Amino acid sequence: MKTPAEARRILAALEKHHPNATTELLFRNAFELLVATILSAQSTDRRVNEVTPSLFARYPDAAALRAASQDDLEVQIKSTGFFRQKSRSLLGMAEALVTRHGGEVPAKMDELVELPGVGRKTANVVLGHALGVPGLPVDRHVLRVTNRLGLVHSDDPIKVEAALCGLYPKKKWTLASDTFILHGRRICKPKPQCRICNARRMCDYALR
Repeated sequence: MKTPAEARRILAALEKHHPNATTELLFRNAFELLVATILSAQSTDRRVNEVTPSLFARYPDAAALRAASQDDLEVQIKSTGFFRQKSRSLLGMAEALVTRHGGEVPAKMDELVELPGVGRKTANVVLGHALGVPGLPVDRHVLRVTNRLGLVHSDDPIKVEAALCGLYPKKKWTLASDTFILHGRRICKPKPQCRICNARRMCDYALR
């Protein structure tokens, strides 16, 4: 495991590759980001961004989405994959928002993860990017990059989230996750481009 000081130096090196990193999902409010993040499972942000403009025009809030038919919703989101499961999650999520939270997206982790289709990763995305609450989403890119760097030694997202939160101050949690995600998409891919990585001299994988 790296020390917090080493972890900060690694993040600073990666930030030079991805300055001002943030989510690549397009949204205008917490509801839209919640929908987009649910749709992004097993899909790409680019594909989701192609679908959501017309989707949000048709279903601009939880009440409108709650009233949608599953058949119509499936047609709208089919290209994102797993559309039947996602449509059920979206309808259940919208129902829960309306009946439990007055149509608003709650700003608490324990309330978010009670919504259909919402796990810790999705909740952290919404908290950190739309609700101003520090969150550190852990996806497959974060798992790959942080394990290679030697920041963590686990494939358990919950354990990795806890470990990374211990290495970085709260104000850096969301930025750290976004930076790791972009690094995993652009440089530290399954077949990594170590020779161009600014963190290669601090990386366990590159140095082995």
